[in-house]
Amino acid sequence: MVSNYDVAIIGGGPAGIMAAISASQNNQKIILIEKNSSLGKKLLLTGDGRCNITNQNFIKKETVKSLGKQGDFLLSALSQFGFKETRDFFEKNGLELEIQENGKAFPVTQKSKDVLQLLIQQLKEKNIKILLNSKVSRIERKENSISKIILNDKKEIIANNYILATGGKSYPSTGSTGDGFSFSESLGHTLNELRPALCPIQVKEKWTKELSGLSLSNIGLNVFSDNNILKKWKGDILFAHFGLTGPLILDISSEIDEMMKKQKIIIAIDLFPDKPVDIYQLINKNRNKNIKKILSLIIPQRLVSYVLSFSKINPNKKGNSILKQERLKLEGILNKITLHPIGLLGFDKAMITKGGVSLKEIDSKTMKSKIIDNLFFAGEIIDLHGPCGGYNLQICWTTGYLAGKSVV
Repeated sequence: MVSNYDVAIIGGGPAGIMAAISASQNNQKIILIEKNSSLGKKLLLTGDGRCNITNQNFIKKETVKSLGKQGDFLLSALSQFGFKETRDFFEKNGLELEIQENGKAFPVTQKSKDVLQLLIQQLKEKNIKILLNSKVSRIERKENSISKIILNDKKEIIANNYILATGGKSYPSTGSTGDGFSFSESLGHTLNELRPALCPIQVKEKWTKELSGLSLSNIGLNVFSDNNILKKWKGDILFAHFGLTGPLILDISSEIDEMMKKQKIIIAIDLFPDKPVDIYQLINKNRNKNIKKILSLIIPQRLVSYVLSFSKINPNKKGNSILKQERLKLEGILNKITLHPIGLLGFDKAMITKGGVSLKEIDSKTMKSKIIDNLFFAGEIIDLHGPCGGYNLQICWTTGYLAGKSVV
């Protein structure tokens, strides 16, 4: 059985859905092909189920530029469909957004299912054909064009243009198993190394398991190699049974991964990065309390026993009995709790994929392939990724919109 369309989009995530909605403006016959039994499976997980749709800071040139070559690639695309256009799209279609102080934008309802429901409603209103439970088995090429795609059930889809929006390899349980990367290579495209990104970090130390669920806000995180500081950060982290996670950890995971490839490193937690605690004054003011109670005044109770065990100070020792060398040791530990990273947890726990189809082979103004005449890309399949906080979904909306708009 053969079906003919103007545009065939492979992948029913945020980028593929936005590409379909955008392409519909050109009055084209469109089919959206998804291998799962429903659309937007991964979208429902974003922002802990609240869906961090975008980030207001993506309108700042310095923010975009901070992404390096990826930022340069995105400048043109974001000028066509960036934060403002994304916000307008959702609000004009009935979903009000709430912008937080840090620039993160969530639906006022705080429910990702409301975002998906709006998108699916748009697909229906624009008469876009949705094909669920349909896995593409291969894409056939004739000279410099795709001639057709063949599904697992042997059905053939022929279109004038094709958009690959299959996502990456992160959270494979949602269907992101890297199919699009294989298709892209078979069509002659170059893939930059695929690595998990925005990913928790596993450490050698077992004591983090006992602190699982404990979050620390606005702490310092420093990376050392041979007693030399390689990098400093500040932000929020969360202890887990395997090691560390949380916003800061996810954001720096790719850099940690790169550092670990080159050398042995140590991660050091600085509990007071802005102003070291005056332990002498703190103890002096509470000289009749034991050191366990004194420390609980400045750090979480669950962390106190570990800090004391590292310092080898008896938890019941009174403040007025603390020796100078013990005080100095405590000060050092509060500013440098060391952990030995083993590696990232992998694609099954990563939020996104680093790497993908080379930017050199994609037109930044249209998302059109420079190798295949009737092929466009959108979303995580492209070698584009940003930090936590709505940036990666904005990349999906932006590249999806541009790919759909450019397919004529």
